[in-house]
Amino acid sequence: MSVEMSHPSTRPPQPAVVNGELRCALTGVPVSPEEAYWAPPLITAKELVTTMFTTLFRTPSNLGQVLFAEQENVPYAPDAREQLGARRTAEQLKLLVGLLVIAALIFVPIYVMTMG
Repeated sequence: MSVEMSHPSTRPPQPAVVNGELRCALTGVPVSPEEAYWAPPLITAKELVTTMFTTLFRTPSNLGQVLFAEQENVPYAPDAREQLGARRTAEQLKLLVGLLVIAALIFVPIYVMTMG
């Protein structure tokens, strides 16, 4: 008995249809399924932090699923690809700066207390 496993990236994406029309997830511009650029949805740093804390306090056992589950691809207009890349980079920088600020708030007082 043979079982075929389909890797998630080889599955055909499920189109996001709004009122019978496929729209770009970033700009909202109508796009045809043939020309759409399919990629994971854009998640802002604020959405990530909010979702983490909400899940942590309401259902902590689901935190791993929320953080590490693969998300289904959504359509983007081909001309929005550069804008999407820039937005993803900006969100990653926001998250990195936030984590560095938190690390500084934790370690600077410890360093000051041990030096004094």
